[in-house]
Amino acid sequence: MRWVRGAVVSKEGDRVAWNGTRGTYAEFACAPAAELLKIPDAMSCEQAAAVLLQGLTAHYLAYDTHSIQIGETVLIHAGAGGVGLLLTQMAKRLGARVLTTVSTADKAELSRGAGADKVILYTLESFVEEVKRQTNGEGLPVVYDSVGKTTFEDSLKCLRPRGLLALYGASSGAVPAFDLIRLSTLGSLYVTRPTLKDYVQTRSELERRSADVFGWVASGQLHVRIGASYPLREAAQAHRDLAGRRTTGKVLLTP
Repeated sequence: MRWVRGAVVSKEGDRVAWNGTRGTYAEFACAPAAELLKIPDAMSCEQAAAVLLQGLTAHYLAYDTHSIQIGETVLIHAGAGGVGLLLTQMAKRLGARVLTTVSTADKAELSRGAGADKVILYTLESFVEEVKRQTNGEGLPVVYDSVGKTTFEDSLKCLRPRGLLALYGASSGAVPAFDLIRLSTLGSLYVTRPTLKDYVQTRSELERRSADVFGWVASGQLHVRIGASYPLREAAQAHRDLAGRRTTGKVLLTP
């Protein structure tokens, strides 16, 4: 057995997963033993690879960045993306009413399949106006935004006074410089830019989150969508498809 800070990590022959990325575009990679997680017998390696990083991200967003309460209405951008699909399912587990944004009818179907109560095609309608309709003009306690540049301003307009914008990605580009005084004029709003490393700072926190995510997947309570799988030699094409928003769910690279 190998022990790290008093906890069993793995033994030789165990299947393990790691949420790091550096050096992983290769057939073999070295990872810190303290960060390895044993894959449950009921999960495939592909499921573990697909769910770990994005599942942990969805977990901290739903449980800690903003602790979703029963009956709240929340907005999740990129609802058919890897995190979006997982975050939608977790928000529903917590009793929320979930609004999502997507770009196409096919992605809308995927989002509904994950449990979204209202899917907004932002290419056809204003998500700000629809949010106002859905909340009777009151606005939302939280918006989860992985898009960034093209959604940031309108995401703020969707919030109720003292609401939170959780900006956890920038698929459309970085948000321009922003005058913080505007947060007061829009209702004393909060903005945070969370990253996973700050939500798994200890081994116990990493194990707690991964136990939830792996356990839900292994028991069929959380569904992870593998939207595409590319051989390692086609990594560049995988990135082009991601940048062109031609993918849904999780994209895998295989040796």
